[in-house]
Amino acid sequence: MLNFDLYTPARIVFGRGTQGKIGELIKPHAKKVLLHYGGGSIKKSGLYDTVVKSLNDAGIQFVELGGVVPNPRLSLVHEGIALCKKENVELILAVGGGSAIDSAKAIAMGVFHEGDVWDIYNEGLDIKKALPVAIILTIPAAGSESSGDTVISNEETGRKYGYGHPLLRPLISVMNPELFFTLPKDQVANGVADMMSHIFERYFTNTTHVDLTDALCEATLRTIITNAPRLLDNRKDYDAWAEIGFAGTVAHNGLLGMGREQDWACHNMEHELSAAYDVAHGAGLAVLTPAWMKYVWKDNPDMFVQFSINVMGVSKGIRDKEEVIREGIARLQSFYRTMGLPQTLEGLGIDGSRQEEMAQKCTGHYYGKEGAIGGLKKLKWQDVYNIYQIAR
Repeated sequence: MLNFDLYTPARIVFGRGTQGKIGELIKPHAKKVLLHYGGGSIKKSGLYDTVVKSLNDAGIQFVELGGVVPNPRLSLVHEGIALCKKENVELILAVGGGSAIDSAKAIAMGVFHEGDVWDIYNEGLDIKKALPVAIILTIPAAGSESSGDTVISNEETGRKYGYGHPLLRPLISVMNPELFFTLPKDQVANGVADMMSHIFERYFTNTTHVDLTDALCEATLRTIITNAPRLLDNRKDYDAWAEIGFAGTVAHNGLLGMGREQDWACHNMEHELSAAYDVAHGAGLAVLTPAWMKYVWKDNPDMFVQFSINVMGVSKGIRDKEEVIREGIARLQSFYRTMGLPQTLEGLGIDGSRQEEMAQKCTGHYYGKEGAIGGLKKLKWQDVYNIYQIAR
């Protein structure tokens, strides 16, 4: 087990009716907030009115900025930064899923940055200060409600970059599973694939003597695999949503990766897909993850045998390691298929015309600074290209 420093300060307020408490929850921290959200869904559902009433009842002033889209855009972040500075906002309240939260975090750190906030993403700059962020979660997927991570797309350059810092961990996150009842099937499936990938990126490691986090990763994955299909038939299953919602938080709050070398190759590869083709992040991960597994398993077959048996339920009676591993990967793909997720890049509407370009951008080769991605197996651009080919 490697040295680690675990800091998870986000307060999670969970359960029925908790969205109506948001005003009293943030009152000790701010007198004026930016209400940040996506399209019109929170207004159609009545959530917007609930939030506004709670803020008014608590005597909290607010300005608002809607319009967040999937793969959130830098241009809206710039707009939010300017608005926060003009209105002397003290806290950002994001109501939505990972995209709204990621956009809110970008605004939060951009307010105190003298240059363009994109430089923080592009150059990996350290930040010293950020506005506090509070959350009302409407889509369990990204785990952004408890992480210090944010991902933004620059529509001018076609780049999509992530950034992480402890100062970006939300102050308060409200999670009421009832707010998930109206999600369409594709968002349910994409969210499940995203949170599973957050676990895979931590789980598949060459680090040994990590029995506790191995077991925690496996239990969280099994919880997702058991409960997610229930939501396809009944999206008002509160108990299933409670399990899925909390699993998404645990998947990305940092706990499962403690003491382990992490990977993150699949996320890096998928960022190229969604930057170039604007595909749903979870759908892209569902395609790339099995392809990555097929390409790298020989570098640590014991890890993949463990996954196949402990997570996917492959019989211990199968003696051939390769057979166990291939069956485990096949069962994962079958689960994704059950959830209605795509199986190939073609199924995402992506042809092979830009695969070499995306692979080279993924590792920096395209920009003249080739590096390797991944932890379990270090991948150069040719490796990434090969994985895209497997995923076709």
